[in-house]
Amino acid sequence: MHPTIQQAFVNNQVLKVISGLNNFEPDRVAAVVKAADRGGATFVDIAADSDLVKLVKGLTDLPICVSAVEPEQFIVAVEAGADLIEIGNFDSFYAQGRRFESEEVLALTQRTRSLLPETTLSVTVPHILTLDLQVQLAEKLVQAGADIIQTEGGTSSHPRSSGTLGLIEKAAPTLAAAWEISRAVPVPVLCASGLSSVTVPMAIAAGAAGVGVGSAINRLDSEIAMVAVVRSLVEALGEVRVESFR
Repeated sequence: MHPTIQQAFVNNQVLKVISGLNNFEPDRVAAVVKAADRGGATFVDIAADSDLVKLVKGLTDLPICVSAVEPEQFIVAVEAGADLIEIGNFDSFYAQGRRFESEEVLALTQRTRSLLPETTLSVTVPHILTLDLQVQLAEKLVQAGADIIQTEGGTSSHPRSSGTLGLIEKAAPTLAAAWEISRAVPVPVLCASGLSSVTVPMAIAAGAAGVGVGSAINRLDSEIAMVAVVRSLVEALGEVRVESFR
């Protein structure tokens, strides 16, 4: 694992900024990556595309994660300089009616590990599974060689409230998954999907070693606003660390 990421996991201070598995627009990816860099993120997560990897390497020294659901796509991305790989993020597929069941995710993990046995591998556990099945899959994924387990759930939540309560309701599925999975596997758990500066500390309290945030940043049109959100998330993680040492 990249030493920067490894140390951040030890400190429960990981912030991954996600530009989107299906985002192949160079200008949009560049804006998100610049905001992640200037805002103090730990690493960035982009689509598994060699041209995007080369672009991002010219913009930041942050470690680069590439996401895909086709293992062969990882090979050229790693050759282009990607530091780690992620099976997922699945959120963008659910609206299309595309489901990822346990058997398929496990098979993708096994295939990816056979192709790239030495590359740090993160795997998302689909939130469409019940919590007990999510835990069972996470355990099998670690046995198959996953180095990081990522949770999700933002697309399955339907907040009924506004303000802070609504933000907590939005994050509830991924927080629940982080709680259950982190107690079942020996690898770091990255809590992602539907998080905000309000719920980032809750993710760490639930057992996650870090968080991943995408839409809260990449949906914005202003780079200044993007940087501000990244900084607010970094500050939220910092507050957790301060409280833990009191």
